[in-house]
Amino acid sequence: MPVRKMNRLTFFSLSIFAAFVSPCLLGAQEMAQKQEVIFTTVIYPTRWSETNTLLLVESVRAFAGSLSDAPIWCFMPQYGKELTPGTVTRLTELDVNIIPFDIELDVARFFFAADIRAAQIAESTANGKTDLLVWLGSNTIILNEPSAFVLPEGKNLGYRPVHHTNVGSSFEEPLDPFWTLVYKYCNVAEDRVFPMTTHIDGRKLRPYFNAGILVTRPDNGLFKAWYDVFFDVYQKPDLQELYKKDERYVIFIHQALLSGMILHEFTRDEILLLPGTYNYPIHLHKEDITEDRPANMDDLVLIRHEGFYQDPNWTQQFPGSDTLKQWLSERLPEKVSKQN
Repeated sequence: MPVRKMNRLTFFSLSIFAAFVSPCLLGAQEMAQKQEVIFTTVIYPTRWSETNTLLLVESVRAFAGSLSDAPIWCFMPQYGKELTPGTVTRLTELDVNIIPFDIELDVARFFFAADIRAAQIAESTANGKTDLLVWLGSNTIILNEPSAFVLPEGKNLGYRPVHHTNVGSSFEEPLDPFWTLVYKYCNVAEDRVFPMTTHIDGRKLRPYFNAGILVTRPDNGLFKAWYDVFFDVYQKPDLQELYKKDERYVIFIHQALLSGMILHEFTRDEILLLPGTYNYPIHLHKEDITEDRPANMDDLVLIRHEGFYQDPNWTQQFPGSDTLKQWLSERLPEKVSKQN
């Protein structure tokens, strides 16, 4: 069932006063009937984010199969900038709800803080309106029907592990100071910890969940728990000392705290590992040392990227079919398409 179109006048009026999302922002038809799945993401008023989000939304409508008509909500932080009119128009044409929310500029400057706030608002808004909330990084492209998003009974979270080790904690080694703090702040019980294999470098870590693809049941309140712990501890002095030693801790504290809260909130039986065809990082394709390294992107369900279209020669580098490259080219902004 399509969600209500939001015209530019409505959008800019809402952006003036919206602090948190209320049910009146949602379409009347959508409010009247509970949805099976709602897709959500955060969109920033930048060229990069707008381009990524449009590619994501276009791909849902084109390739998500039985889920292609599912509602899509784009949450936009309000800190003095607006989306370009062309982006608003196209999202409206694609039956997307653009939902603004307030956030202080200094908070928004901290890595992924606005994403966490958006996820918490998405969850509270979706509660009672959907069985399943799909949270995706805007740098996602869906290529085939993501049927695994429809979680089986008894599963409260669908997830993928992180792409590679980065700041992850090796399962065979003692907890380092960073993860010791994470487990302390998230109150992680030792018996909740299990080995998880990274997507690209095949390392065995303590659970380290990718924050860019999550399927949840909004009534479980995972994103609220993530929001609460993040904004309670992310500026604590002991973490700030670690930030000074390694900038990666600043960038990935959001994902580490998410991992801690998942372990706190759910048992292993309650979470579902999505297939390896979900959330494949095409920007790391050459680094993939696993036996499941795909030869072609077309058979994957979801891919993640880091702005492949910024490379003038991306069509020569992109590991996909000519048909897929053509589809992507036709949906990139004119300036980007011309330089390619």
